[in-house]
Amino acid sequence: MADNINVLIESLADEDELVRIQTAESLEGIGEPAVEALIEALKNDDKNIRRYSAKVLGDIGDERAIEPLIVNLKDSNKWVRRETSGALSKMGEPATNPLIHLLDDPDWKVRGAAAWALGRIGSKSAVEPLIKSLLEDENGFVRSGAANALGNIGDKRAMEPLKKATEDESSYVRNISKKFLEKWDESK
Repeated sequence: MADNINVLIESLADEDELVRIQTAESLEGIGEPAVEALIEALKNDDKNIRRYSAKVLGDIGDERAIEPLIVNLKDSNKWVRRETSGALSKMGEPATNPLIHLLDDPDWKVRGAAAWALGRIGSKSAVEPLIKSLLEDENGFVRSGAANALGNIGDKRAMEPLKKATEDESSYVRNISKKFLEKWDESK
């Protein structure tokens, strides 16, 4: 079976996106027996193999993949980082603390991806670190990710920080913050 898994992983580099998608679905169907090979594939030179391996690992949801996926958030390719962020968000609560730690990473792309993933997980334990990112991070992408995450989590502790963020220098941060404040007002 290991040989078949490795052949499928190599097919993730195919030029035809439909082949890559169908291969990813096949690997997801294999499930747990493919996890170790997929974790190893996160180090592959081909960006599509890294990207689709991250996606499949997220779909499988095996917690052994959390730490390798955290490392993968530092990938040089934005599509790999985006898929990795999505994969981590599917891991749920077990990925929350490792993602919170990334909110202090020196690379704004990593901090931003962590914030967006935390928003999709929805853990209330991320609220305070996300508030800090919203109010203190120098990068607009990170602040917008934090605003979006706080809005998705829906914890009332975020209301005042989101109000402050409606005056952020970034129009994207302002718009996200306003959107969630309006949504909360409507739900009262």
